[in-house]
Amino acid sequence: MARAFTPKVVTANELISGDVVYLSADGKWVHRHADAELITDEVRAAVRLQLAEAQVGQIVGAYLADAVASDAGPVPVHFREEFRAAGPSNYNHGKQAELPNV
Repeated sequence: MARAFTPKVVTANELISGDVVYLSADGKWVHRHADAELITDEVRAAVRLQLAEAQVGQIVGAYLADAVASDAGPVPVHFREEFRAAGPSNYNHGKQAELPNV
């Protein structure tokens, strides 16, 4: 029996900055995981990944990452993707500069 398709987002790294980016529904690269297109169809996921891989002058390392829907947009499923979505691992710059101090 075939395994059910799990929802995905297309993610990559910007070629120049190295920042983690996500493909939005309108085909633009966005920096917030919550702004990514949540893809629920396996064929659409393959097409969107091909679109991403063709943008060799803009991004590198595109792949599909598991995600789930939330009221705020797609949420990563795996720790690796949570880590990538949070930005650099050292504080006070990048995406983590926007987080409240803990």
